Amino acid sequence: MKPTITAFAQSPDEGQGLARDMPVRWALEEVGLPYEVRLLSFSALKQPVHLALQPFGQIPTYEEGSLSLFEVGSIVLNIAERNAGLLPADPDARARAISWMFAALTTMDAPVFDYDLALFLDRDQPWYEHRIKSLEEMVRKRLGSLAAHLGNSDWLDGAFSAGDLLMVSVLRRLEGTGLLEEYPNIAAYVARGKSRPAFRRAFDAQLAVAKAAASD
Repeated sequence: MKPTITAFAQSPDEGQGLARDMPVRWALEEVGLPYEVRLLSFSALKQPVHLALQPFGQIPTYEEGSLSLFEVGSIVLNIAERNAGLLPADPDARARAISWMFAALTTMDAPVFDYDLALFLDRDQPWYEHRIKSLEEMVRKRLGSLAAHLGNSDWLDGAFSAGDLLMVSVLRRLEGTGLLEEYPNIAAYVARGKSRPAFRRAFDAQLAVAKAAASD
């Protein structure tokens, strides 16, 4: 039985690959696992049938047989643990990769997402300039630490892993802001992630949904 994930029928990002189903699609493509997608309207997210799967009315969810999951990190970890290709076989390296998954979704995602949100929602607020400056400082602090760790390496800890998949997914929200370019090794790191065939397949699949919605 193919797993089924949920995604926006009309994503707010209009096909940029930033919606939260993108890392899940990417993980499924990396491990070569075929999947189905159930597209949901914003009103459907708040209906009891979806809330039974995702109590907070968000996407994505993941269903496979009797298993149902929500939250990107949980879903990607499940995919990585049950399929080869996203976690190292060595137990210590595996544990480190999982640490990077948590780092991407907590330490890095929080300031990046807040900054991204402020850019689009808070521009007309009188306190915008102060807030955006504060958020930029926090993002730069996180990027500086990440750049120091990454150095000249291709990936965070040896071979590409689920930690890299999630970290690149988070960092993509900074594209177009100029912040990534301040750290050339991180900009190159994101570019490497985006050049992976599995990423392109996932991106194209999400883009196809956006194009179909735009043509309706």
